[in-house]
Amino acid sequence: MTDDLLARHQAVLPSWMSLFYEEPLEIVHAQDRRITDSNGKTYLDFFAGVLTNSMGYDVAEIGDAVRKQLDTGVLHTSTLYLIRSQVELAERIAKLSGIPDAKVFFTSSGSEANDTALMLATQFRRSNQVLAMRNSYHGRSFGTVAITGNRGWSASALSPVKVSYVHGGYRYRSPFRDLSDSAYIDACVADLVDVLQIATAGDVACLIAEPIQGVGGFSVPPDGLFKAMKEVLDPAGILFVSDEVQTGWGRTGEHFWGIQAHDVVPDVMTFAKGLGNGLAIGGVVARGDVMDCFRAQSFSTFGGNPVSTAGATAVLDYISDHDVQANCAARGTQLLSGLRAAPNPIVGDVRGKGLMIGVELVEPGTTTPSVRAAARMLEETRARGLLIGKGGLHGNVLRLGPPMTLTEAEAQEGLDILVDSLAATGAALA
Repeated sequence: MTDDLLARHQAVLPSWMSLFYEEPLEIVHAQDRRITDSNGKTYLDFFAGVLTNSMGYDVAEIGDAVRKQLDTGVLHTSTLYLIRSQVELAERIAKLSGIPDAKVFFTSSGSEANDTALMLATQFRRSNQVLAMRNSYHGRSFGTVAITGNRGWSASALSPVKVSYVHGGYRYRSPFRDLSDSAYIDACVADLVDVLQIATAGDVACLIAEPIQGVGGFSVPPDGLFKAMKEVLDPAGILFVSDEVQTGWGRTGEHFWGIQAHDVVPDVMTFAKGLGNGLAIGGVVARGDVMDCFRAQSFSTFGGNPVSTAGATAVLDYISDHDVQANCAARGTQLLSGLRAAPNPIVGDVRGKGLMIGVELVEPGTTTPSVRAAARMLEETRARGLLIGKGGLHGNVLRLGPPMTLTEAEAQEGLDILVDSLAATGAALA
């Protein structure tokens, strides 16, 4: 990328739209799991447009579906008209959700999906009180910023809801971290009960949670946590919303939805990112009575348009036809095992499921978050031909979320680069 393009970006785009790398890159071509920048250098992609390019790049089956729709001349009609591909996709997602009498509303993004879920829950319960998880992230809209439990992504105290935060999603720095799984769950549930009694008026609308916290550094709570929490919520009529924007479509390897690891069916689920493989699509799937509680007139201009739903349907077909979920499990095991087998004094924690892997970096020999190590790792991996992400409450967690079609050889290639880069970074910071 030229300096001129960077200067133009800085001149006309918001200062809060951050860019990776000391010298930001411009992506001009992509194929399979590799991208090429404007200088002609090719990289193996382990971040997939923030887990959005779920099937990789230039996938024939998806491109063909989109081109077939484009050939009709109909790119858009709005939800004021019947859209066959929208109805068919909604039918599939409703069935896949496992939610009784499910209905689906399509949006253009995960932020909009989560905002819609908040609107439905508060309307259904006639309450503006919401529970959210510490260290969470749910989007950049006014409503979702208000329930994001990470000050780095939540810059305003103004809010359309009254939010209370509970423990559980982020274990590495939790006061309960040294407890067994069952004791950790008990402690988090006890905290939930306390919050309900102390910080709310009781008639809470919902608890919204990511099964694995994405921006929060791929933090993984013990399986069963949200089932135990829902056992507290259900008697009070409080809805449970599972934010599957990053965990859906089989990425965790174990299940199609991240929440299934907790043996519980939510009242509402939100989705986006990987469903479109780069096309703008998100949505909410909810119990019919919750979805239909909204009585005002409404529609979605771009949500579920013919092009995005045609592409998303092809993505679901590809996931099923190629057993992508099983591939996520196998490649995730390969990467997690390899990272854990290469200990390094700057690595405090290696965690994740499937192709959602977080590597928490610390100052050597401590548990102090190391932002400098994470920044150095992005540069080291880029120099070796690998793109990764970073996040976490302190900005010190490497986020690995490659396309779900990653091959065994590509996983090994990326693993080797990661191990070499960790060694170089550790030596530089020692």
